[in-house]
Amino acid sequence: MSKVSKRGFDEADTRWFSEKSLITLRKAHKEIKWLIDREYKIENVVTFVGDRYQFSTRQRDALKRSTCTTKNQIIRKEKELSINEMSNGIIQIDTFNLIITLEVALSGGTLITGNDGNIRDLAGLRGTYKLIDKTDIALELIGELLKDKEAKEVRFYLDSPVSNSGKLKSKILEYSKQWGFETEVELVNNADIVLENLERVVSSDSIVIDKCKSYFNMGKSIIEDYINEANIVNLSN
Repeated sequence: MSKVSKRGFDEADTRWFSEKSLITLRKAHKEIKWLIDREYKIENVVTFVGDRYQFSTRQRDALKRSTCTTKNQIIRKEKELSINEMSNGIIQIDTFNLIITLEVALSGGTLITGNDGNIRDLAGLRGTYKLIDKTDIALELIGELLKDKEAKEVRFYLDSPVSNSGKLKSKILEYSKQWGFETEVELVNNADIVLENLERVVSSDSIVIDKCKSYFNMGKSIIEDYINEANIVNLSN
């Protein structure tokens, strides 16, 4: 993996998320939130608003991933645990969700933060994944934060149908030898379905954090503490 790869990096983002474009995107964000608060479906609303402003696919994806209803915003905030509570029990990690976000951050790719305070990527990987040069760095940072917060037991969940999930499992177990806390890695058919029923979950996936019992905003903590060069776009300002 000596080749340098840039996960989720798109040169066109300098145009799609320029200061001028952000003015319109933030206006659209408010309009979308107003409509979905009145029970309009977000897919239809993003299409409607996106057509009005002639947004690109990347811009529409950013708006969809960064906007939730006021109701869900409140639910997510109530479920969110302080990162300093990590030592109080097992930590259940949505592995691809966390790893890919960190890889994008390390690659200088665009990250989006919305009205729920979670940071999400625009990588758009669906069922395909390969380890890149940023994967090792991401795992080092995950271990660093977990050790700093005195984690006792961590369980990583990986979707087995996703390509190279077995290789990532081996890589995590390799790093776990130097972490100093109990680590398990589980290959499951659908990690989201498993995590939806658990507490103390690490994820920024909207469906997961809406359904799980409690969660940590760990990706945001790692990015803010360790990845100063991360390119984060805030659409809720």
